[in-house]
Amino acid sequence: MVKYILAIDQGTTGSRAIVYDKFGKKIASAYHEFPQYFPKPGWVEHNPLDIWRTVNNSIQKVLKTVSPSSIQAIGITNQRETTVVWDKNTGKPIYNAIVWQCRRTSTRCELLKKHKSAVSKIKKKTGLKVDAYFSATKIEWILKNVPGARKKAVAGELLFGTIDTWLLWKLTGGKVHATDYTNASRTLLFNIEKLEWDPYLLQLFNVPAKILPEVHPSAHVFGYTVKSGVLPAHIPISGIAGDQQAGLFGQTCFESGTVNCTYGTGGFVLFNTGKKKVTSKYGLLTTVGCDAKGQPAYLLEGGVYIAGAAIQWLRDELKILKHASHSEKMATSIKDNGGVYFVPAFVGLGAPYWKENVRGLITGITRGTTRNHFVRAALESICFQIKDLFTAMEKDSGIDIKFLKVDGGAAENNFLCQFQADILNTNVIRPTVIETTSLGAAYLAGLTVGYWKDAEHIKRCWKKDREFTPVMEKKMRNHYYKSWKNAIRKT
Repeated sequence: MVKYILAIDQGTTGSRAIVYDKFGKKIASAYHEFPQYFPKPGWVEHNPLDIWRTVNNSIQKVLKTVSPSSIQAIGITNQRETTVVWDKNTGKPIYNAIVWQCRRTSTRCELLKKHKSAVSKIKKKTGLKVDAYFSATKIEWILKNVPGARKKAVAGELLFGTIDTWLLWKLTGGKVHATDYTNASRTLLFNIEKLEWDPYLLQLFNVPAKILPEVHPSAHVFGYTVKSGVLPAHIPISGIAGDQQAGLFGQTCFESGTVNCTYGTGGFVLFNTGKKKVTSKYGLLTTVGCDAKGQPAYLLEGGVYIAGAAIQWLRDELKILKHASHSEKMATSIKDNGGVYFVPAFVGLGAPYWKENVRGLITGITRGTTRNHFVRAALESICFQIKDLFTAMEKDSGIDIKFLKVDGGAAENNFLCQFQADILNTNVIRPTVIETTSLGAAYLAGLTVGYWKDAEHIKRCWKKDREFTPVMEKKMRNHYYKSWKNAIRKT
């Protein structure tokens, strides 16, 4: 019987199950969305039971397409930082999952930032900034605000996990409480030098060690499934990585110096620095990814809050275009941006600026400005933000980056990829499979159980769709980027 790898891709708005073959080809896929909850302005929650339901439904659906007995292993990739706390005995969450986007603990973070010594220690130990984005203050909030939670946590009756840990717990019938280094590194509680939960940070955020999962490499047999519907028992769950790190692995960026950009709702650039932990001086984060064997490696990471979401806003709120896919044709229907620049700071600016309180701006509008100019400016804004991150990475690493691999839905847009190459003055390479997050989870799981022999075997599965080379003159490139920086200063 032909064997396959099942990847679970648990995202912010939905859950997908994908079956891959030995060539990295997608054989079958199923997707289910789940509700988003916004109990107060700036608060974002998910029901963990909704997440599990959509994951399980996607698995059940996809296994009607391929034989359940053909699945050799399972890999998990997930929205990072999102926090679940549940009762160890009943298996029921004590509160909704607090999502990575949620800003409810911003005040707590602002107060903590006043303690320079603590901020310095946090950065050294975790590679991260003090921000509501990460898990620590979310856990702290749940234990403080859910009646009886603190007492239960101290008694060892509660468990914490990011989404991967919650899914692993459910898939194994409550037998395994574990995570991987990539997800642990996003909690603000994990020492990325020692690769362990840090006592100082646990005390700082008042988090009992008893509630924390075991931590393993991303390529590791975490546990085995229990039977659930058509999903058989005893399938190894042998790969776990946070979504961005999984995407980097799916793009086969195993070696130091390789870089990948994912264009999604937001935009993320990850730079593999190998065994060298680089502390950013230019607003980036240091985090943990995977080397060619799925073992820990260090990364520089930059994330922007709004990328593809800028086009969604033009489509859904301003009704400037009917479908996101129309944006390429609209952008190329005009010769340039007409002096229009769009800073999509709807929820502030992420790396490298880290300005929470600035808001969006469109500048340079004239009587001759058309809807095409708005669309082009939105696409260009994605590329300018990635340029900001790219420049910071080159400064931090001291390396001239030779090429940038790209993936994610917006990478299908040829105008976007070409303008990105032009504004970076660097080749941009797009793969045939742009869903590399789930593919990375599959690779990790398959590597662990010998489905793929080694990294070289995986590299042979990766296929290039198109390479975009810079054609813009230096004078024009400098003019565009200077105008973008001027727009940033106006926010």
